[in-house]
Amino acid sequence: MPVFKLPLSGDVVQSINPITSFFSPTGGQFGLVNITVGQSSAPEVEKDLLSDVGSYGKQIGQIGDALLVVIEHLEALGDSALGDDKAVSAFKELMHSVASVKERHGRHACRPRRR
Repeated sequence: MPVFKLPLSGDVVQSINPITSFFSPTGGQFGLVNITVGQSSAPEVEKDLLSDVGSYGKQIGQIGDALLVVIEHLEALGDSALGDDKAVSAFKELMHSVASVKERHGRHACRPRRR
């Protein structure tokens, strides 16, 4: 017979050590929802970057905008090999999609020129 469980009624296994969970700088959980993605060799640097510089999305967005400027500058100089490159085409399509979402939310977006 299959086991039927209502939401939030399933088995929960969590090891709680009161000493390490409350007094450890990285082991404590104080928010309602805390998400940890991967391990970092310098977690304090990442924490400061996210709080003082910008989110990962902001950082990646600025890198994408800068790369788009470089690609379009090389194309303007007549580098025809860029137009045939699948990675460059995929990047431009990605930037078009990102620009569409940003514009839908009233944010500034760098959109690649269509050729």
